Amino acid sequence: MSNAPRLTALDALHRSLGATMTDFAGWDMPLRYASERDEHNAVRTQAGLFDLSHMGEITVTGPQAVDLLNYALVGNIGSVSAGRARYTMICQEDGGILDDLIVYRLADTEYMVVANAGNAQVVLDALTARADGFDAVVRDDRDAYALIAVQGPESPGILKSVTAADLDGLKYYAGLPGTVAGVPALIARTGYTGEDGFELFVAPGDAEKLWQALTEAGAPVGLIPCGLSCRDTLRLEAGMPLYGHELTTALTPFDAGLGRVVKFEKTSHGDDFVGHDALAAAAAKAETAPPRKLVGLIAEGRRVPRAGYPVVDADGTVIGEVTSGAPSPTLGKPIAMAYVDAAHAAPGTAGVGVDIRGKAEPYEVVALPFYKRQK
Repeated sequence: MSNAPRLTALDALHRSLGATMTDFAGWDMPLRYASERDEHNAVRTQAGLFDLSHMGEITVTGPQAVDLLNYALVGNIGSVSAGRARYTMICQEDGGILDDLIVYRLADTEYMVVANAGNAQVVLDALTARADGFDAVVRDDRDAYALIAVQGPESPGILKSVTAADLDGLKYYAGLPGTVAGVPALIARTGYTGEDGFELFVAPGDAEKLWQALTEAGAPVGLIPCGLSCRDTLRLEAGMPLYGHELTTALTPFDAGLGRVVKFEKTSHGDDFVGHDALAAAAAKAETAPPRKLVGLIAEGRRVPRAGYPVVDADGTVIGEVTSGAPSPTLGKPIAMAYVDAAHAAPGTAGVGVDIRGKAEPYEVVALPFYKRQK
């Protein structure tokens, strides 16, 4: 078996644009095209174009598709109407997070589960195992789709110029089939940037045509191609968790401050779902003795915190750990997300620092997100 990285349908195009490529979860992906800061700022003020074809699509169909998903995932998938999507998670029996997901209800008995690239096989294997006894089919559709995102305040206008689909009627976390630049697509109003935007699921053979059409349509309003590096700083500013950083198998959704995604009262499958008992215990514990909380940290100096750096109090006692850190182009200062002891988690808590190579650098504790767009 070859260990060569997988290539998206747009690989040759990225290279022709001079992209710096990187291995990400076994895929060769564009890290940046030119300046990460320019790409980040384009998404905040105009628009950016992303290849997200490394994400893992899994289709679940059949009369009991919804029952399977309600059993396999922590959310209530029965309450998702056709054409809508839901953010949810798949957990282990012990409540640890296997992945965070978006589930789209495409039709009455057809759902698409979108997993993170590095977890797609794990999620596929878990859903397949959990499908035992349900009248439902789990299908690996990772090779059936390319995924292109256009994100930023100019994205609705750009997309409107190449589709007749009703974008005004398309709510956040909804998806509808349509034709974009002559290409059949599932048009979803979703994203990972903190801005308005769309994710377009298309056949890999149509990806290049769609990318070129969006590039041309967006050029007059400042759209540029964007890589994974600015996607990370955009999601960090927006306070969005990244699997492997803010979310891991060692944490439950309640540890991550995302207990709201766990629905103990589900309609179609009672309240029996994988991880139910462990998550009920985690929910109770979070109310009485809250674990470490996920907070934002803003640097007073210039040094950038990185994942794994200890968070300390005024005495140098370790009170937490950084999960993600980067310079924030929007704030003009280094920022981080970190899990810290509840006693130090309130916004404005004094005396909190990050140990950067043996020196405690001062940080301000803030509520997440760092950045929220004006609607």
